[in-house]
Amino acid sequence: MSDSFGRPCPCGSGAVYEACCQPLHHGARQADTAEELMRSRYAAYATGEADYLFRTWHPRTRPTAVTVDADVVWRGLRITDVVAGGSADSVGEVEFTAAYDDGSMHERSRFERRGGRWVYVDGD
Repeated sequence: MSDSFGRPCPCGSGAVYEACCQPLHHGARQADTAEELMRSRYAAYATGEADYLFRTWHPRTRPTAVTVDADVVWRGLRITDVVAGGSADSVGEVEFTAAYDDGSMHERSRFERRGGRWVYVDGD
């Protein structure tokens, strides 16, 4: 997104969006870990990248269409736990709290490596 040039990435890494999650969103590279995928999915919600959310959702569990509510303003992401999900793992879990205008959501997300790529499976 050209209007976000030089802004910090919404995922909370401290890097600028163009050097952090944007290459993932645009398919220039793949997430190396489940946590990186989770962070990039949060950033996708914050930047309106619904296609990326669809592509990174396990086909067995994803909805037929994925949309992003443009009226929701995401305020921050806090990772509270990571279990496995490293570059050599096939499954992983990431627990997080995502803040938005009117509140927050808490989830323990499950991820799986499918065809060498991390995908979001589901969460509680």
